[in-house]
Amino acid sequence: MKFKVQSLKSKVGELAIVALGSNWGDSRLNILRGMERLEELSDRPLLRSSLWQTTPVDCPPGSPPFVNAVVGLVPRPRETPESLLAKLQALEREFGRQPKKVLNEPRPLDLDLIAFGSETRAISEFALPHPRAHQRRFVLQPLSEIAPDLVLPGQAKAVEQMLRELPSNESVRKLADAA
Repeated sequence: MKFKVQSLKSKVGELAIVALGSNWGDSRLNILRGMERLEELSDRPLLRSSLWQTTPVDCPPGSPPFVNAVVGLVPRPRETPESLLAKLQALEREFGRQPKKVLNEPRPLDLDLIAFGSETRAISEFALPHPRAHQRRFVLQPLSEIAPDLVLPGQAKAVEQMLRELPSNESVRKLADAA
C-alpha cells in the first residue's frame, strides 16, 4: 500500500484536488462519509489529509466551526472538470445540502474542486484552480499534508510555501487522521 501512495504522491500534478467542509450535523462523520463516496469517483485510492477544525470564514455571524479536509483523486478516463463538478454538487445534495438562502450558511457537506491537474477555467459556472484556495488556511493546511510541493496553476509558489507566508487570522486545529 505504501508504494501505491508514494507513486500517487509523485503524480500530484495529475490529481483532482477536492476540499471538503462541514459545519452542520455530525461534521466529522459527514467528512469521513464524503471521503468514502469520493473514493468511488477515483481510479486509485484517495490521498487523504487529516481532519481539521477551522473557524468559519466569510460566514454569517454565529456560524459553527467547520471540519475541513482535502483529498487528491485520480479522475477516471474521459472525466472533465465540468463532469466532476456536477458529481460533487450531486453528492452535496445527497448529503442534504439545500439551495443557498444565505451566502456561506452552515451546511452538512461542502465540496470545492480546487484543481484538476493543470487545467484552468474561468467561466461563469466556476473557476479553476479555485480562485481563493491560495488565500485560505482551511484549504492550504490540509493540502500541505498530501501535496506540499504542488504548485497550483497560476501560482508561482508551492502549497507549503504559500501556507508559511499566509497572513491569516484563521484558526486551524488538527483533529484526527482520516486514513
